[in-house]
Amino acid sequence: MISYLEGSVVRVAPTSLVLSVQGVGFSVAVAPAVSAAARVGSSMALHTKLVVKEDDLSLYGFADEGDLGTFGLLTSVSGVGPKSAMAVLATLGTDGLAQAVSAGDEAAFKPVPGIGPKTARLIIVQLSGKVIVQSSAPASGSSDMVEALVGLGWQEAKATQTVETLVRDQPELAGDSSALLRAALQSLGARR
Repeated sequence: MISYLEGSVVRVAPTSLVLSVQGVGFSVAVAPAVSAAARVGSSMALHTKLVVKEDDLSLYGFADEGDLGTFGLLTSVSGVGPKSAMAVLATLGTDGLAQAVSAGDEAAFKPVPGIGPKTARLIIVQLSGKVIVQSSAPASGSSDMVEALVGLGWQEAKATQTVETLVRDQPELAGDSSALLRAALQSLGARR
């Protein structure tokens, strides 16, 4: 129903934010990394999933479509609700979840709040064989870098392209997030 929102950030909390779209404020539950990248007054675009329950309408937001798809897969597992799915994404990320499922690694789910051994087994069994779209970012820290750049006001596509190009052309930047951020800001600043 509501699959995408783009607007101005009005309020930021650790796991949610309020986006003003055409004068209407939408409260959106997000991962801590998305919330950390958001700045009040800046524009932000989120892929969203509206979850309808008997007595509640909740909107969950994601920086990219891969995380949105993974959220949908997780909520299809019996016993995993939207809050647990967000906890898995916030703790493991899409790439970490894909690795845990493909390796059958139940221990990877231990740090996830609300996910015990039984639910971890269910996730692995029910998602094995299903395609988990891994992040389009080339390195594990790159998706956080893209989110940070989006939070600073750049378009997601431009930020993703810049980070991918920098990591491809200068692989030594992949392990140094501060150097990657400096290089990305220099590159993006030169294009403004």
